[in-house]
Amino acid sequence: MTTIGFIGSGNIGGTLARLFAAQGHDVVVSNSRGPETLADPVSEIGERARAATAEEAAQAGEVVVVSVPFLAVDQVPVAPLAGKVVIDTNNYYFERDGHVAEIDAGETTPSEILAAHLPQSQVVKLFNAIQAGHLATKGVPAGTAGRRALPMAGDDAAAKATVTALTDEIGYDVVDVGPLSEGWRFDRDQPAYGAEVDAAGLTELLAQAKRGSV
Repeated sequence: MTTIGFIGSGNIGGTLARLFAAQGHDVVVSNSRGPETLADPVSEIGERARAATAEEAAQAGEVVVVSVPFLAVDQVPVAPLAGKVVIDTNNYYFERDGHVAEIDAGETTPSEILAAHLPQSQVVKLFNAIQAGHLATKGVPAGTAGRRALPMAGDDAAAKATVTALTDEIGYDVVDVGPLSEGWRFDRDQPAYGAEVDAAGLTELLAQAKRGSV
C-alpha cells in the first residue's frame, strides 16, 4: 500500500483521501488552517488517516496530491516533494485567481506552472475535470460497461502509470492526453471538462478542444 499525502483537503482533496483510504492506503491530510482543524474529516476517514502540516504531508507521502486554489501554488512545499509523483487537481479560474497573461495567451498551462515550481517532482494533472460529488459516487469496477474516464497529462511515463493504477482502484478509467503542455485540453470551458463519458467518448471530446476558449 502507498502513503498518499494531501496538500489541500477541500472538496476534491478530501474526497480523494476518503477513496484512497477505503482502498487500504494511508493518507496524510493537510490544509492552510492547520492540522487541528482536520479532526472531523480524519475521524470520518478512520485509522488510515492522520492530519499534518503541508510540509509533513509532503514529506510523508510517496505520492502527493496538490489540491489548493491555483493562486496558492507558489506556497506548495518544494524540497520534500523532490523525486515524488505529484497529482495536480487544480483549475485556473481567472475570476477567483486573477488573470495570468501566459495562461490566457496559451503560452503555458496551470499544471506547467506548478511543475516549474516543483522542478524535481513528477507532476501529473488529473481529477480537475470531475465534480467532487461525482468523484465520490460514480466509480465502478474495471471492465464495467460505460465506466467513466478521466483525462490525465504528464511528462513522466512512470509517474502516469502510478497515478493510472491508483485511479483504477477508485473506479475510473484514464485517458492519457500526453505531456503536461496538453493539459489545456481538459481545462474549464473545454468539451472534456466535467464530461460524464467513457474512454472513447472522452477521447472524442479531447480532440474537439480549442485553445484560447477560456
